[in-house]
Amino acid sequence: MGVISRGIKNAFRNGIRTTSIVFILAISISMALVMLMALRTVQTKIDNVKSSIGNTITVTPAGVRGFEGGGDLLTTADATTLAALSDVSGVTKVLTDRLNPGTDTTLVSAVEPGAFGDRQQRRTSTSESATTQNSVNASDQQRTFSMPIQITATSDFNVASSLGVSQFDITSGEKFDVNTTDNVALVGTELATKNNLTVGSTFTAYNSTITVSGIYDTGTKFTNAALIMPISTLQTLSTQTDQYNSLIVQTSSIDSVSSVATEIKDKLADRADVTSQQDTSAEAVKPLENIKTISLYSLIGSLVAGAVIIFLTMLMIVRERRREIGVLKAIGSSNAGIVSMFTVESLVLTLTSSIAGVLLGLVLSNPILKVMVNNAETSTATTGSFGGPGGEGPGRAMMRFGGEALNGAQSAVRDLHVVVGWDILLYGLLAAVVIAIIGSAIPAFFIAKIRPAEVMRAE
Repeated sequence: MGVISRGIKNAFRNGIRTTSIVFILAISISMALVMLMALRTVQTKIDNVKSSIGNTITVTPAGVRGFEGGGDLLTTADATTLAALSDVSGVTKVLTDRLNPGTDTTLVSAVEPGAFGDRQQRRTSTSESATTQNSVNASDQQRTFSMPIQITATSDFNVASSLGVSQFDITSGEKFDVNTTDNVALVGTELATKNNLTVGSTFTAYNSTITVSGIYDTGTKFTNAALIMPISTLQTLSTQTDQYNSLIVQTSSIDSVSSVATEIKDKLADRADVTSQQDTSAEAVKPLENIKTISLYSLIGSLVAGAVIIFLTMLMIVRERRREIGVLKAIGSSNAGIVSMFTVESLVLTLTSSIAGVLLGLVLSNPILKVMVNNAETSTATTGSFGGPGGEGPGRAMMRFGGEALNGAQSAVRDLHVVVGWDILLYGLLAAVVIAIIGSAIPAFFIAKIRPAEVMRAE
């Protein structure tokens, strides 16, 4: 009988032992496979999260948040200073304002106050009444109250965070030149419908006539009830010459975000608040990094466990067959032949276990990863409301941009699924084969060197 056929037959000589070995090895192999797939999947997710968050930093005036707070706005000189920093690829300037229908503009707001808006107006009215001793009845103010119309101006349409929206489509007309000083505006679809505006229509704002150059759609009612104007035009009409609510800084790479943010803080000192997307990125990938660490240690543990199982199993089998080895050597079998026979037996057991382990790994991969995600994920709170068209200022717009990226990353973590590739399965199988060869060859080699007479005498 040949070495290969004898090795295959020997693998199934003891059914109970073979079943036990295959079961234990299958568990070890399946865990190693799951951890290997987890490492691959988590690393892909980490790369995706970092690329989706981007390389931007938002700089807002200290003490100012949208239309709340107090302090001085940023200036062109500040923008020039930031643009000159190393690793800065661009600076986008943003200015926001809002119009009160009936007093600042002929437009009618497309957003009804509702219960929430009425509550805000009652609080404002109460405060104003206490300050001015106004005797106007609060209910009359409620009846005449209309939501303000938000305006955003940006120096670069291509920087989505400057508009505070994730979707921006021109449905009719065209974008204006961001550097123009003309009295033009892009109007949201909700506001345009409410006021029967089309491309070429005019309306009054800041006691000036404004021409509609285009209609835009952002996908949400609130931001579609707003205006976008050229930054120079808005500065002039709102008497905010050379002033900006925020500066959005783009760095040359994600890796330079942290250093640039530090430089900005040094340059502007306590005049500005700096929000780095590097912080957002770190929070977003933190649970993924935890999973990656757990997966790496578990993979090493599974491989070591599998190697130990194979080694001890084959050591036990070889020692049990000392007499058989002595007989084989007595009839002319070589050391290499005996080692090969045990190696084939080990490979058969390992390959059988690998098939069972792969199937078990595919079944357990997603459930195990979900458990790891739930244990590793840390809760991260994102606060603030958002700016851009119809929002509460560009500072909050930038917070929303980072917040949406972070929330999307956390959602991706919770819904993490494994992508199984043939290369992963082949790597796992190759590792199992190497372990099987080493685990069986070493004990077989030492036993095979014993002379037949010594084996027989010991028996």
